[in-house]
Amino acid sequence: MMQKVTLNLAGKELTLETGRIAKQANGSVFAQYAGSAVIATVCCTRESVEGYDYVPLTVEYNEKYYAAGKIPGGFIKRESRPKDKEILVSRLIDRPMRPLFDKSFGREIQLIPTTLSTDQVNPPDILAIIASSAAIHISDIPFNGPVAGVRVCQVEGELIVNPTYEQIEKSTLEIVVAGTRDGITMVEGSAKEVSEELMIQALDKAHETIVEFCNLQEKLRSLSGKEKLPLIRLSYSLENKDAIRAEAYPKLETACFLPAKHERHDGIKAVKKEFEEKYSSLLEDEKQKKLFDALFEDMQYQILRSSILKNGKRVDGRGLEDIRSITCEAGILQRTHGSALFTRGETQALCVTTLGTVFDEQIYDDIEGDKRENFMLHYNFPPYSVGEVGRTGTGRREIGHGHLALRSLKAMVPSKEDFPYTVRVVSEIMESNGSSSMASVCGGTLAMLHAGVPMKKPVAGIAMGLITEGNQNDKYAVLSDILGEEDHLGDMDFKVAGTADGITGFQMDIKIAGVSPEIMRKALDQAKRGRLHILSIMNKCIDKPASQISEYAPKIVTLRIDIDKIGALIGPGGKNIKALCEQYSVKINTEDDGTVTIFGKNTKDAEDAKTAVMGIASDPEVDRVYNGVVKRIMDFGAFVEILPGKEGLVHISKLSRQRIEKVTDVLKEGMQIPVKLIEIDKQGRLNLSYIDAIDPAGKRDDKPKNNGSKR
Repeated sequence: MMQKVTLNLAGKELTLETGRIAKQANGSVFAQYAGSAVIATVCCTRESVEGYDYVPLTVEYNEKYYAAGKIPGGFIKRESRPKDKEILVSRLIDRPMRPLFDKSFGREIQLIPTTLSTDQVNPPDILAIIASSAAIHISDIPFNGPVAGVRVCQVEGELIVNPTYEQIEKSTLEIVVAGTRDGITMVEGSAKEVSEELMIQALDKAHETIVEFCNLQEKLRSLSGKEKLPLIRLSYSLENKDAIRAEAYPKLETACFLPAKHERHDGIKAVKKEFEEKYSSLLEDEKQKKLFDALFEDMQYQILRSSILKNGKRVDGRGLEDIRSITCEAGILQRTHGSALFTRGETQALCVTTLGTVFDEQIYDDIEGDKRENFMLHYNFPPYSVGEVGRTGTGRREIGHGHLALRSLKAMVPSKEDFPYTVRVVSEIMESNGSSSMASVCGGTLAMLHAGVPMKKPVAGIAMGLITEGNQNDKYAVLSDILGEEDHLGDMDFKVAGTADGITGFQMDIKIAGVSPEIMRKALDQAKRGRLHILSIMNKCIDKPASQISEYAPKIVTLRIDIDKIGALIGPGGKNIKALCEQYSVKINTEDDGTVTIFGKNTKDAEDAKTAVMGIASDPEVDRVYNGVVKRIMDFGAFVEILPGKEGLVHISKLSRQRIEKVTDVLKEGMQIPVKLIEIDKQGRLNLSYIDAIDPAGKRDDKPKNNGSKR
């Protein structure tokens, strides 16, 4: 039986419907807002498995090109592997929901939100978050939700909920927030140097709308919700648990506070191995082995958290606000256009900047419409960065971390008009123990400055953590520059990037029900102090762009011509512009507004091509000397092309200071010769003079003696 609930949002109806589409799934919700529509389905395996130590959840958000009335570009005319945007939205849905599933459910869960329609005005990603949560909430899958997502932008000083694409483009702050009725659990976004206080205001406004969306889902569940399936509680427990804990805890506590990551890892491993050997007969049972591993994980969790809350001491000996030692090096690679090595503690990013042309821009073909980007950032996390053996490649983690670093830097990258290069930054993570994405922001800034990219301001990033105890965050500690262990065992991972004057990028994941405004303010203030500290160290390495770009980078010359001259420059079928590209070994790009960009391998080729373009774009001028090409030879003279498509006549009498019998005695077709425009007659014909003599003063004599020949 079909059920539907609605909510008015900004004058448009948000509708959640179930019971009409995809009825065989455990849960399905068809959501519509204006011209956008998403169907979200959730299914779980029929059989449960006892003893899962993780939540086997997969989220596969996908967009259909038909949603926007489009056919996929390229040779393959059907949707294939997920695009980066689909992976990023999948992460937006996954991250706030995953902590709300119980591991003891013991079944694989698959969530598939699909965008079926889009008006290209209202983004469907927020609709997908709401529909996904609603599908799970009304299903028979146990879920401590619902959750909802909302986008908030600041446009012309006003905070707007669920903005359109046009408003997002104009915004100075774009933030996607997800949470429950109790609090915020995820934040992601970018900004143009906004204040910490504005961030708090945006979060408060977002949560008000999240509560409304959650209430709407509750209303739908009251109409059509299924009875939840049972959780699988363990029917067994770890034997000798108390004895193992009492003996192992102090030894593990010592190992957990060794100074270096691998020392701690090896120390913990040695303690665990000691007890594995001692209780080897017990651990032959696979179920007992799982509980044994879980006990050691739980002890590490308690050791780390109690030390921080009671003593203010972290596993590497730092205080709560202490930042690990930082070193910055620029220009460590000789043939790249820009490079930098940023090291913070045991996290290290080698960042490389490459400058390209407009032909290197990233082209996006998706349901939002085709677009081009001239700034890219790609992040690689090879297994050796954590001292492991594993597969290489680009996964969801690489795409998500790279996108965060890109958003953090993008606002400070110069516009195409100010710097007509395509900029690509690649961050190779060489070592990792905490926030390699923020190391990518710092290293990316240094590499771009070294490449001569005129960034508006340097950008740095820092990851903040949180340890809490009790309800409503009764006791808590905010940590600056968190380690991998503090991320894994803590309650929050909050990454903040920005300049000395404001925030440019952020991402927050919370593992508890929510955090109070007091904690958010403290975390943001503490992050700002850390960011300024990191920037001060980066500025000692390089604080302004290199005065010249690399000799190995392409040379770019930009000029503007009259719009009505673009056709003459391009020529019929591109004939003129192709000829210029071939003649000067350059590439030329034209824009509708008359902007012409020339890309050459060296400055001379680019400048020579610029001179030629300016010649084409300007009308022939009397008394100006042109470098022409002989096109046709007649008995009475030669026709010479001085500009593409513009020819003039050099009469035989204007070919030489001496009397000549035949034009071919002096010229041949295809010759390049200097000519002077001496007249434009009443019929618009161009009369030229061949400059072939030098007078004693070193000046060309463009007035050869008349030899009596007639035109």
